[in-house]
Amino acid sequence: MKQRFFTAMMIVSLVFATTTMARASNAAPQAPTQTAPEQAYLVKEVRHELLLLPYYNLFDWLSYRVEPDGTVILSGEVVRPTLKSDAENVVKKIEGVRAVVNQIEVLPVSFTDAKIRRDIAREIFNFDSPLYRYGLQAVPSIHIIVKNGNVTLKGVVYSKADSDLANIRANSVPFVFHVKNDLIVQKG
Repeated sequence: MKQRFFTAMMIVSLVFATTTMARASNAAPQAPTQTAPEQAYLVKEVRHELLLLPYYNLFDWLSYRVEPDGTVILSGEVVRPTLKSDAENVVKKIEGVRAVVNQIEVLPVSFTDAKIRRDIAREIFNFDSPLYRYGLQAVPSIHIIVKNGNVTLKGVVYSKADSDLANIRANSVPFVFHVKNDLIVQKG
């Protein structure tokens, strides 16, 4: 009796150990990493596709990160929910992209926020403003993100003075609670 019990326990232990080892070897296959040229290609293509989105404008901000395994992580804030799904769909179609993680936030619908966006855009990009040149592109280099009356300025400017002026002009708009200046000054 003892010998049968011992033999049965040995068989159960052996089966359990074999099953666990098989799961461990199948569960975590290593994802192939990309070479530097492949990574550079993906970065360039993702940027290109995001900039060509038809409804991407100065009131939206999209950013991304390309992981070595070909996963693209999208982030940012958008006004339209369709822009979030459009961004994910165009990035999925790029050759070499293995997965897309969409962390883009859709900003809440608010009449006051929409008015603040328009007023800040008029204040910054007015034709008599020194910042007028930043608004001449299809997608301006200064983006205005408004969430519940809080404003974030994102993008690129040529000087610290331009960054400060954009901040001052955004602060002058009524109903703005706070302005966060995330503008990057481009060297050279």
